[in-house]
Formats: sequence, C-alpha cells, structure tokens
Amino acid sequence: MSLIAFPSALRRPPAGAGQAPASAPFSAPSAPSTAPLHPARVIVLISLWLATACNVPLWRAVLDLPGEHGLGRIAFLLAFMVLVCAGNVAVLGLLAWRFTLKPVLAIAVLAAAFACYFMSAYGIVIDTHMLTNVLQTDGHEAAGLFTWRLPLTVLALAGPPLWWLQRQRVRALPWGRRLVHQAWLVLGALAVGVLCLLAVFQPFSSAMRNHTQLRYMINPLNSVYAVGNLVARPFRQDSGPLIPVGADARLGASYAGQTKPPLLVLVLGETGRSGNFALNGYGRPTTPELSARDDLVTARNAWSCGTSTAASVPCMFSHLGKTGYEARSARYEGLIDVLQHAGLAVLWVDNQGGCKGVCDRAGESNTASSNVPGLCPDGECLDQVMLRGLEDRIAALPAEQRARGTVVVLHQIGSHGPAYFRRSDPSRKTFQPECGSVSLQECSQQQLLNAYDNSIVETDHFLNATIRWLQGRSAEAQTSMIYVADHGESLGENNIYLHGLPYAIAPDVQKHVPWITWLSPAMQQRMQLPLGCLRSAMGEQHLTHDNYFHSVLGLMDVRTSVYQPQLDVFSGCAGTQRAAAAGAAAPAPASARG
Repeated sequence: MSLIAFPSALRRPPAGAGQAPASAPFSAPSAPSTAPLHPARVIVLISLWLATACNVPLWRAVLDLPGEHGLGRIAFLLAFMVLVCAGNVAVLGLLAWRFTLKPVLAIAVLAAAFACYFMSAYGIVIDTHMLTNVLQTDGHEAAGLFTWRLPLTVLALAGPPLWWLQRQRVRALPWGRRLVHQAWLVLGALAVGVLCLLAVFQPFSSAMRNHTQLRYMINPLNSVYAVGNLVARPFRQDSGPLIPVGADARLGASYAGQTKPPLLVLVLGETGRSGNFALNGYGRPTTPELSARDDLVTARNAWSCGTSTAASVPCMFSHLGKTGYEARSARYEGLIDVLQHAGLAVLWVDNQGGCKGVCDRAGESNTASSNVPGLCPDGECLDQVMLRGLEDRIAALPAEQRARGTVVVLHQIGSHGPAYFRRSDPSRKTFQPECGSVSLQECSQQQLLNAYDNSIVETDHFLNATIRWLQGRSAEAQTSMIYVADHGESLGENNIYLHGLPYAIAPDVQKHVPWITWLSPAMQQRMQLPLGCLRSAMGEQHLTHDNYFHSVLGLMDVRTSVYQPQLDVFSGCAGTQRAAAAGAAAPAPASARG
C-alpha cells in the first residue's frame, strides 16, 4: 500500500476495466517503494555496512600483512570480510528482536563508528582494558580526545545507516514465526562463517597467531566481546567481602626510640617513557634539574604491570604481582591498607582521574579541579599544585599515626595525552616547535616528540620541587621519595599513539617506565642504605611493578607475612645491622593489633 494518496483523477484505472488511460499533460510520479523489509534483511544489510565501512583500519592492517600479496591477499581479505559480516549477523540476530531491532542496530552502528575513529586516529585496539579506560575517563580526559575529526568521522560512518534505518519499515512477524526465522538467520550466519573460515583457515590462523592485534580490530565484535568480558568479570572475580591483607603488619626495629618519624612521598607518574628521561641516557636534556643532582638512584630497566592507569595502578599496589593480580578470584586490600594496618599515616593527593580504588580506605585529596593562578590554565592543573597546602593536608591526619611515620602518594597528570602541550608550563617548553593539537596526525613526528619531551621537562621540575620540599622538612622528619610511572606511551611509532594496547602485543615504549629514588642522608642512615650500593644494584637490574609493593614496605620497615624480601629492591643493600634486626619489631600500635 502506498503511503501517498493521489487524487482520483490521477489514478490509473484498474486492470480489466476496458477503459483506455486518459491522456493528461502531466503523469503522476511513481510512488517510492515502501514495502516493509523482513527483519533478517535489515540485520544483514546493517551487518554488511559494519563489516565494510566501519572496519577500514582492519582491512588496511590485513593488506599490510607481510607475505603473499596480489590476488591471494585480495581473496583472503574478501573471505575475512564475509566472515566478519557473518559474525555480525549472528550476534545481532541474537540481540535484535521486534522492539529491540532498531535500538540494537543503532547502538551497534554508533559504537562501530566511534571505535573506527579511535582505531584510525590513534592506532589503538578495543579490548576489555581499553573499555575500562573509557568508562573511567573523566571530563578533562574526554575533552582532550575531542577534535573536529571525531564528529565528522562518526557522521560519515553512522549517518547513512542510521538515516536509512530510521526511515525503513520493518515487517512485523508473530513471535513464533519470528523465533524460527531468527534461529535460521543465526544458524545460517554461523554456517557461512564456518565455510569462510575453512576456506582460508591456514592464512587466517597464521595471521591471528602472529598478528594478535587483528583480533582486537574486528569492529564492532571487539566491543561486544569487551562489554561481555567486563560484565562477566564480577562472576569470575568474587564481588564478596574485601579480604584483608597484611593485618599482622607491624613496625620494624628502626622505629624503636626514633627521634624523627619517616616521611615517604610516592610520586605515581603518569605516561612516563623511561627512554625519554635524560637521567636514563636519553640524548635530549629532558631532566636538567634531576641530572644536576648527585643524590638520586635511577632504575633504567623497570617495566609496568599494564599499559593503562586502570590496569597498572591497582596491580602495582597489590601484593599479588602481575600474574596473580590478573588471575585473582577475589578482592583484596592493597599497599595503602597494609601501611595503615602498621599504624602509619597515609594520604593520597590526586591530580588526575582518581586512585582506581586503591585509596578508598585512606584520606584522599583531589587537586585536579583547583584554580591556582599560574598552575591551572584551561581548568587543568600542572602537578606542582599538589605541593600547595600539602603541609596542611598532612597536619590534618591523625597525630598518633603521624608520630610514627607518614606516606604521601602524589598522583600526577604527568604526560597524559593526547594534549601533551598542556602538560608543561610555557617557561619549560624547551623543545620547539611543539604539537599544539590533540589530533596527533596533524603534527609531524618531531613536533609530537617535542610536546611530549616538554612534559618530561615539567615532570623533572616537579620531582625536583618535591625533593626540595622534603629537604625543607629535614628538621622534623627523615624523608625520601620514590617516583615510578604507571605505564609508557606510543608517539606514532608504527602509526600507534597513546597507550592501552593489550600487554602481549603492546610495544616496549608502553611498558618501559622510569623508576627514580631519592633518600635523604637521614633516611639512608636509618635504613642502612648506601647510595653507591643502590646504584649498582638497581641501575640495570630488571625491575617490574611486582617489586613496588614490597619495596615500599621494606623502605618503611613494615614487617608482615605478605612481605617478600626477594622482591624488595632495597633489601640487597641493607646493612648487616638492619638484616639482623629484621626479625625484631617495635610494639604494634593498638589500632593495628588483632
């Protein structure tokens, strides 16, 4: 039935009426076909669009694979494309029913369009960790990713199918008939997928085995898998009560009769590439202030637990290590809790997107939304803002705990991208010209490197300022600082940007992180840690975030059954006096006793 009613004078007489058509100066235009489509056909057509237009990054990667080219590569690509389309049909066939058909298809199109943009723009892939990063992204981080290319790309990829879908009438089928048709659709799609897989099994299995990033580029099936994995996580990792860790923690012998309590600042770095620190041998002067010091220890062979903040931070503050943390089946307390069990005062100061749950049971202060003149341009603060008022924040902690010792965590914005140009003060933009855009492809490789290296110069200044701040407290505390970055960053190498790739396929620049330690003379004496020994032991030693938990406990002389001295980077240089006293301990505070 036509949706347009023409006047009777313009209607064609019914066939068989024995009446010749009346001549008219104008003929009525044919009405557009508005016959409703079968829902299976709608699913197939949308799936075809998703498999082709929304998977351009995947097909580029397939065409760039080493090995056979020409007709063989084209045949493999076409079979792969049909396989992806069949997969889309099977998944959408399970989700898209009478009342959910258009909403599900629209969501799939939008998700695929956004994913296609970010995969094309930054060379990332979509997996569970990346989706977790997206869900934990705050407003400032999200704004940093917004460019004029984003809406244009999404409009180009999602506009046509959404416009067509909105206008398209879909045939309504009885539930029983719909169930049968949908079942045949899914089974048919699976059959087609299996046939395509068998046709190209050898090159396909080789590609998936040797180029594992391809499996995370199949759009939007990668997002569907990531969502399913994220939703299923609570069923794999116990969501029950939090399991205490280090409840037996006590303070070691160094606390007996102390005249000054220890004060340790843990600087949790953000997006630090070890290879871009001049202190680690980089050819550009990115650490002028730290390089001028002679009281630092830098570990040049340190590696992260993950390639994103959401993965690395909870892992490095866990007693489980990377392997145990990723395989955990329960929720555990972490380093911050153990320090508090021992009776120490703990403060977390954040200049970024939060502590990812590791400081939930400790005092926390967020400076990201501060408005300090000269330090907070455009609503985002440079890291030095965390030193403003820090004494007052520490003074607000319980006096009894401060008298024993204090640990402060300063969580940087550091070199967080893609807005690297916002991570440094104008006075410290040493390298020019720098990339001043969040559309990193608009900048040359050198401009991008300049902007990132300027952010390292800013981190250098912040770390040196933190050390000076600690030195100013030498009359009241025995001070120290440990700086370790959570992960690294890709700066366009092999057309990959930012971070967050699956660990197994991520380049080393996303995993190789700086680790810098400063100990005041008083802290060196207290813990029997000569700098010469530490430099020899830590300079080239292979360290990971697995060492972090135990090294902090070792430096603060916290004794607990979960402490593993073989993972404490400081234990090898501890003096014989400390080693002999390792079994002794000061009485546990009342608040920490069981």
